[in-house]
This record gives sequence, structure tokens and C-alpha cells, in this order.
Amino acid sequence: MKMESNKPAAVPPPHGYAGPGYPGPGYPGPQPPYGYPQYGPGPGFQGAPGGPGQPPYNFQGYPAAYGAAPLQGQPNAPGGAIWMPAPPPPPNCPPGLEYLTQIDQILIHQQIELLEVITGFETANKYEIKNALGQRVYFAAEENDCCTLNCCGPSRPFTMKIFDNLGQPVIELIRPLKCSSCCFPCCLQELEVYAPPGTPVGYVKQLWDPCLPKFAIQNEAREDIFKVIGPCIVCSCCEDINFEVKSTDEKSTVGRISKQWTGFVREAFTDADNFGIQFPLDLEVKMKAVMLGACFLIDFMFFEHSQNRQQRAGVW
Repeated sequence: MKMESNKPAAVPPPHGYAGPGYPGPGYPGPQPPYGYPQYGPGPGFQGAPGGPGQPPYNFQGYPAAYGAAPLQGQPNAPGGAIWMPAPPPPPNCPPGLEYLTQIDQILIHQQIELLEVITGFETANKYEIKNALGQRVYFAAEENDCCTLNCCGPSRPFTMKIFDNLGQPVIELIRPLKCSSCCFPCCLQELEVYAPPGTPVGYVKQLWDPCLPKFAIQNEAREDIFKVIGPCIVCSCCEDINFEVKSTDEKSTVGRISKQWTGFVREAFTDADNFGIQFPLDLEVKMKAVMLGACFLIDFMFFEHSQNRQQRAGVW
């Protein structure tokens, strides 16, 4: 006597099914592995870098990919940095500065250059610019030649490009070659701020003072808006160094630029510094960009090491 099987009868495959060997009719084909950026097609789209059939990621010091990009794992961004989501641009805001409308604090972290640490050979500076949550807002990279870097030291002229998360330059800082001593009040330090590059939005101008580091924050018409005043001795151990941002009459404080203490080893053997900038949330976005430029000028003037590993301790 035969036992009847309880297994259901085999169902024939539906029309169009090609069996286990995908892809079949109507199936879009092999998909890129998980983790590759899924860029939306657009003009000039050539595929995601690092994807199948595409060149590998090109890790450089700053983002260089244009087009839609994810907030994390950005191609060409070191370490898979998390970028700040782009807010909607407000009216009359220079393109790329809409990020600054949402924040009242900026953190600036200078990258450590291994070649510079080992050999003492000066290299171009690079900085990560983040918000208070640690999300990257911009990336700054100095553009300079080898001769200027190593012959002029901290007094060198430079062009600093600041890029957004799409790799587009949104701010350009230009420091012309000036005298680095306050003994010559007719030739003090100055920084030009452009946003976008080619459109001036303000200037940072050193003011002559026999005791204190002083700077004027100016608008595009070279009118004084704020003053930045530092301590008499620009040197300390185990604590931050604060440059106060004050009104033009120096009676009220509206912000602060702080050189943050990063530890003995980093302070002694590198010139990679960390800074913090505080300003009112409703401050005009152009003045926020100029204050960002003032921070870079202060870094080069007082915290960049010279060839003998010394740095300035004051206006002299």
C-alpha cells in the first residue's frame, strides 16, 4: 500500500520568469554594491566615483566632486566626514553662505601634515570647519608655492579657498605681502574676503597699537563694523587664548575668536591649531564670513611656527 505525499504539486513558473539566473526580462540588471553613492542622473553625469566601471575614489585634501552628494561618505572627503545639511538659501545671501545663517559658533581644526612634522618642511595649511555638532560646514585649503611657503614663513602672503560640501569654492581669502612688525604702522597686515570668489564682502585690517593686537572688521565699503582685540601676551599654557570681538567704541562684546589649547605634545611639536568662533546668530552673514577670515589671519600672525619653531608672543 502506497502512502500519498503531503507535498503540494509543483507550480509552473510564470510567463517571463527566467529561472534562478537573474537578470530576466524586466529586471533592471546588476546593481552597484551597497555603500556606493547613488547619484541622481543629471547633465554630465558619468557615474559614481568608485562604482563599478568607474575610477576609484580620489582622496585629496578637500572635496572635489560636483553634483548631488550624500551627507556622509562624501567622495574625496577625508575620513567619511559628516556634512551639515544645506539649509534653504535666504534672500540676498551670497551662494554658499547659507550654512552660516543657521549657526552661532564655528570650530576650526587645522590638519596635521606628517611631512611637516618629520622634516620641518613647510606645507600648505588645510582646515576643517565644523559647527557645534561636529558636522563639517566647509573645508579650507591654502594655495601657495614652495618658495613662498619656506622663505616667508608665517609672514607669507596666501590665497585660501574655502569649499562647501559639493567641492565648490564659496569663500576666498587673500592676504597680500605686508610688513609683520608694528614698527611700521603704514604697512600693517590685511586680509581680503570674497564670497563668492571675485565679489568682495569685507576686509580685516590690523590696527596699530603698542601693546595689544587689534584688528578692524570692515564691510565691502571698508567701513569699520567691529574690532578684534587680543591679549597683551599671546602665549599661554593649558588654557585658551581669547580675542574679543567688540563694537567699534570697544564698550560691548559681540563675539569671540579663541585659540584652543590642544595638549602639550601637539602644541610643542606641530603648528596645527584649533580655533573657535562665536558670534550672534542673527549677525549679517557677510560679517560672519569676515570673522572667519580674521581667525585665519590671527592664526598665521601669532600661532604659525617659524623655521626655528618659535611663534610671536605679542604685537612685537
